[in-house]
Amino acid sequence: MDEAARVLERLDRIDALRAAGVASPVLLSEVRGLLSDAESWIRAEGSGTEGAERALARCRAAFGEPRETGVAVP
Repeated sequence: MDEAARVLERLDRIDALRAAGVASPVLLSEVRGLLSDAESWIRAEGSGTEGAERALARCRAAFGEPRETGVAVP
């Protein structure tokens, strides 16, 4: 599944950037990209993603961004 691979690649990129000591704004941009990638993965996956949807909604809320998954933040 391409969506899941993109999420894993993004996580690896974030980890490498963090290890390289890049500036916080760069990391935050990558994390926002990760949230978008995760939303795509959830939409493609379909059922069985309730836990991931809740986690994504909490992350969006922490960033002060609107929910795109339609899941209420607990």
